[in-house]
Parts: sequence; C-alpha cells; structure tokens
Amino acid sequence: MVHRDKTVQVQRDHDSSQWNRVAAPRAWLGKVLTGGQTGTDRAATDVAIACGVAYGGWVPKGGWAEDHRTPPGIRAMYPAFTETLSDDPAVRSVRNVDDADGLLVLSIGEFASRGTELAFERAAQLGRPSASINVQHAAAGRLLEALVSTLVPGATLNVAGPRESEQPGVYAAVCRFLELHLPGTLS
Repeated sequence: MVHRDKTVQVQRDHDSSQWNRVAAPRAWLGKVLTGGQTGTDRAATDVAIACGVAYGGWVPKGGWAEDHRTPPGIRAMYPAFTETLSDDPAVRSVRNVDDADGLLVLSIGEFASRGTELAFERAAQLGRPSASINVQHAAAGRLLEALVSTLVPGATLNVAGPRESEQPGVYAAVCRFLELHLPGTLS
C-alpha cells in the first residue's frame, strides 16, 4: 500500500495490459537509511553496501540490535550508523524518517509494530511518501515502482520492517526482493 496525500500512478504500456518496470537511473537513490536491526533493516543495508550505495541511519544508544547487544553494538560492523542519545528504538525510528525523503516498510506477510506505526505517522506529518510492501505479494514490484516514482534523483530512502526474530526468513526475502526489483539502481 502506498501512502501519500496525492495519488501515485504507475504507468502502463499503452499497447498492453502489462505494467512496465521503470528502469530508474542509478542516481535516483543517494542513500539508504535503516535502524540497523536484524531482518529488513540489515537486508536493506547489506544490499546497499553490496551495490555501492551509501548507507547510514540512527540506531539506539550503544548501537543496540538484537544480535549485537553490547556497545559498540551494530556500529562495530557498520560504522556509518549514528547512535541516538536514547536506548529507546522509537527515537531512532523518528530520526530516520526525519532524515529521509521517503519511507519503505518491507515484510513477508502482514506486519505491524509500534515502530512502523510511529514511522508512518511521522512520514505523514512531514508529507513524505511511504509504502508498506509484502515482498511476497504479486504486486510488490509495482508498489515499489510507485513509491520510487515520487522520489527525486539522489533521494534518501528509509527502509524499515520486522526483525528476523519477528519474521524468520525476512532478511533473505528482502534481499531477493531488492536485488530483483531495483536492477537499475541497486545492481
């Protein structure tokens, strides 16, 4: 589902009923921001790094992630993350939305959490485009294209979603999805 005050349209080929995949220039994505957590956050971070796209984002105090619980936490492996002054993950969620041009929540199946709801609320307050996409849904690629079409070249995208412990397998599914659906941008 794409969230935005105005309707976002994805173009169709006028000669067929097939959706055209927009071959976005590499420059459309300048940076990926995540909260560094396992699962969706880590998948988006790893795909960005593998493709030479800048990454970063706010993480809780001490660099806390469920697989890196003691300082410097996730920052030991991913030094471009910045710690907030709070250990409350909600603080990093809001800061990442504040610093991004758009919000993308990726999951397998339905997903809702306090953090994602907070992120969507903040994106709406700021008038930022946002989307929640089940990467296993047949229309997932089109929804991503709709979100991408609202962003300017060099945009910073906040990618968020469930931890690996909340949705086992989400890391691998999100990696596959991003590698498949962002070929002109993240390949």
